Amino acid sequence: MKPFRTVCKIGLLGAFFFMLPALAQDSNILMPVSEIEQRLKYEPFEIFKLQGSRYESDLTKRVILKWPNNVYLQAKWKRAAPGGWADNNEPRYEIAAYQLQKLFLEPEEYVVPPTVGKCLPVSQYKMIEPGVDPTFKNTSSVYFVLQYWLEQVSPDEIFNKDRFDEDPRYARHLANMNILSYLIEHKDSNVGNFLISTDPENPRVFAVDNSLAFGSAESNRGTRWRKIRVNRLPQSTIDKLRKISRENLHATLGIVEQYEIREYGRLVPIPPTENLNPDKGVRTSDKVIQFGLTAYEIDQVYDRLQNLLEGVDSGKYETF
Repeated sequence: MKPFRTVCKIGLLGAFFFMLPALAQDSNILMPVSEIEQRLKYEPFEIFKLQGSRYESDLTKRVILKWPNNVYLQAKWKRAAPGGWADNNEPRYEIAAYQLQKLFLEPEEYVVPPTVGKCLPVSQYKMIEPGVDPTFKNTSSVYFVLQYWLEQVSPDEIFNKDRFDEDPRYARHLANMNILSYLIEHKDSNVGNFLISTDPENPRVFAVDNSLAFGSAESNRGTRWRKIRVNRLPQSTIDKLRKISRENLHATLGIVEQYEIREYGRLVPIPPTENLNPDKGVRTSDKVIQFGLTAYEIDQVYDRLQNLLEGVDSGKYETF
């Protein structure tokens, strides 16, 4: 991979909003999702601007990334803990939530913004954090997660019952978000983890922090979105959910990312191969590192899916 350049101008990012794509397919996500994934995951970038951590132990940053031809994207950047996981820092959960929604939502309905894993050589990463070490033993790379930074969103009044009854667009987006939060058993209701579009013509609802989910411990800030809170669900979404098999889930979530250890310990993304150990979430060998849900965690997703469908069939949840 080509070396990246850092132009880390610390400070507020708002002054640079004008340089972000002006002609967008969506008021919240300003590029096609496939293009965002490709750029964040595979294409070398320059850090145009970086807003540092909120406190010393915080691994999360806000950045503006730049590509040739003056292409800019804002992103949340969160470095993984040593070994690739820690409490409230589970890259595999963040990426699994993003991948799971693809089984039943179209890109324009995604409730998790584009989320990918990324590796940089430790020598380059030290330009950002001088004291950083490689994420995994016997490698020379630092692993982190990039998530597209949404535009025109707010954490205020995610669930408005009156609006849910009166606005079918809002109802659809909120219900889709609730379906995903239920399937992943979201366990952190902290303000800011869920966002709503401020565009009244496209009232999308998003889940942007999914590290406490699946098999994680519960947050002390509430777990209200781990349950289905709405009383109506989109029929088209339910139809797609009925087509998801246990095998689909294992194929999608068993390995959400895989890296090959190459010369000098570099980590390079490669397509998934055979699951090294279905009972572990982060798996390592002499040549490969994998991230994914465990077989048990996937089976739990399937069980929640079946419970949801049974609730629809029994009349517990209406459809629209």
